[in-house]
Amino acid sequence: MFVEGALPGEMVDAMVYDERASYARATVIEVIQPSPARGNAPCPHVARGCGGCGWQHISPPAQVGFKVGLVDEALRRAGHDPGADVRAGPPLPSTGYRTTLRVAVAGAGRPGFRRARRHDVVEVDSCLVAHPLLEELLVSADFGGASEAVLRVGARTGQRLCVLSPTDAGARLDADVRVIGRDELAGGRRAWIFEEVAGARLRLSAGSFFQARPDGAEVLVDLVGQALSGAPPGPLVDAYGGVGLFGATIGRGRPVTVLESSASAIADARVNLPTARARQTDVERWRPQPAAAVVADPPRSGLGRRAAAVLAGTGANHLALVSCDPASLGRDSALLHAHGFRLQWATVVDMFPGTPHIETVSCFTR
Repeated sequence: MFVEGALPGEMVDAMVYDERASYARATVIEVIQPSPARGNAPCPHVARGCGGCGWQHISPPAQVGFKVGLVDEALRRAGHDPGADVRAGPPLPSTGYRTTLRVAVAGAGRPGFRRARRHDVVEVDSCLVAHPLLEELLVSADFGGASEAVLRVGARTGQRLCVLSPTDAGARLDADVRVIGRDELAGGRRAWIFEEVAGARLRLSAGSFFQARPDGAEVLVDLVGQALSGAPPGPLVDAYGGVGLFGATIGRGRPVTVLESSASAIADARVNLPTARARQTDVERWRPQPAAAVVADPPRSGLGRRAAAVLAGTGANHLALVSCDPASLGRDSALLHAHGFRLQWATVVDMFPGTPHIETVSCFTR
């Protein structure tokens, strides 16, 4: 039984809303005996039903502890010894951090967030976790007839971008915001902003994924650098490289190959790393080339069997894995183990306080 809104050790009254053969899902109606880890949600929109930050009922220190525990459990299930070196990364601010927001649009062009497990919109004019330059748009913007808006800001450059779906017809935003419709992007138009991370200036196009906070991205860069610090000189493979974050930072002084399936992101990577080899390809389809070090930042589903074999085929003995799901980290660690890699440590980065999302950087060597 997975009970949303409940904490370990609590007694609650819960309502089952999804029952399957081997498990069920429920949601808390009333907390009868609370956990010491329970806290009061600091955002007023949570009480109104906003589904954006599902862990605000947990005190911030307890959130980090739970996330470390989830990663440790996933690694133990994958066969790693209890007591593996799973640690918490440096703390990050819990408010005003998000530089990318996806908002739904309610009536009269007003923004909001989806209600938990529903499609209706909870209108908002503030957001505790939004960067101040995005929170301004929640107050001032009129998104016209759009049904959804993706807002992005460069925290270090101040540049702002808004992508409206399906079109930007009738939208009115501050003059400095670059506004483009999803239909225009589909027709071949481009729009981007720039962000600065760890000394690198990176172009971020409207269709490209990028970490939702530059301070968190810098923590990832630092940890990946630590994981690869023992690697000999030589080529770096930046797998699932996106716009080239790791290649442009820890790849300085090395020949870099970026592997990325997104056409938008690989176009950005070619701008951000003009001397690198940037290949638009699925990692599992790439023919391995010799490398001294590998960094992989796969999607939530993880590497999978074929991609793990491809990366092992580079001959690199140092691999840094950036995972956004403990379960896929557990699966990938077992796959890498089969290719001779051993987990040295895993560091949990609380990129998204107030939410259940977990980012982990793991160091593998062989």
